Amino acid sequence: MIEIVRLALRRPYTFVVMAVLILIFGTASALRTPTDIFPNINIPVISVVFSYTGLPADDMAGRIVTFYERSLPNSVNDIEHIESQSIVNYGIIKIFFQPTVNINAALAQVNGMSQTVLKQMPPGITPPLILSFNASSVPILQLALSSDQMSETQIFDSALNFIRPALAPVPGAALPLPFGGKVRQVQADLNQQALHQYGVSANDVINALSLQNLITPVGTQKIGSYEYTVNLNDSPKAVEAFNDLPIKTVNGTVIYMRDVAYVHDGSPPQTNAVHVNGASAVLLTIMKAGASSTLDIINGVKSLLPSVSQTLPSSLKLTAVGDQSVFVTDAVSSVVRKASSPLC
Repeated sequence: MIEIVRLALRRPYTFVVMAVLILIFGTASALRTPTDIFPNINIPVISVVFSYTGLPADDMAGRIVTFYERSLPNSVNDIEHIESQSIVNYGIIKIFFQPTVNINAALAQVNGMSQTVLKQMPPGITPPLILSFNASSVPILQLALSSDQMSETQIFDSALNFIRPALAPVPGAALPLPFGGKVRQVQADLNQQALHQYGVSANDVINALSLQNLITPVGTQKIGSYEYTVNLNDSPKAVEAFNDLPIKTVNGTVIYMRDVAYVHDGSPPQTNAVHVNGASAVLLTIMKAGASSTLDIINGVKSLLPSVSQTLPSSLKLTAVGDQSVFVTDAVSSVVRKASSPLC
């Protein structure tokens, strides 16, 4: 200790410069450090979700999940271990990577492998949903959407197609799919008695829909000094128009869709539900991604909510629940008070 004092007396300018540097870098670090409770835990995880309607859990495991797991090491590097879960209609694979992995490169490799193996899986399967998370990705805010005039389908559609894209620019915010509500789906309800009466099968209905609901880009037609975009009437413009599609000719009589089925705007069976004050609602979760500050993310989301609300129907109520910024602020204030209080 005495030697340090003597060195400081012999070289005072050196110690003054060191003190100034400590003050500058210490202040800069304090200002740049994210205000949060938990540190950034760098355990990168990529989740791959396959969906195949009607496939049992054992077939999902044997025909999709196991095959995908065995294909991953071929072109994906730095895998620490893999976990998977197979349930009816869904296969979920979690790929845990080494802490030093370049997560962007890993995402590109997983995406490339996911596209490559599709042709070797059951026919008709769609590309998987790929999500990137780490141990610090936790829910920090939830937005509850409810309305006494809109249907659950309309509320879900507003959350999925309007609110999520509007909140996407917030740095560090990850927005999973909404929870609750009903997903919009155009459905054809078959009348079994009418099918037998007219001698039409369900396969005939499917073939009629496939042949008369096409997307065919034609291009343009130049007539004189004008160039027109050409559209074909090979796809109905409204849901109700599907009921007028001809299916089959039986004994000289044309059987239309409306004779054996009813096409309407509906939704698949609902598997989750959210209620706010006893009324059906939709819950949109805001998750913290990476090393971003919880307070910065929540403040960014709240700053956008007034402008987002102006674009929504007046009957749709948007309420912030589960706000973790209150807990973070109280915890930080408690630490500051403890640090500034005199020792007993």
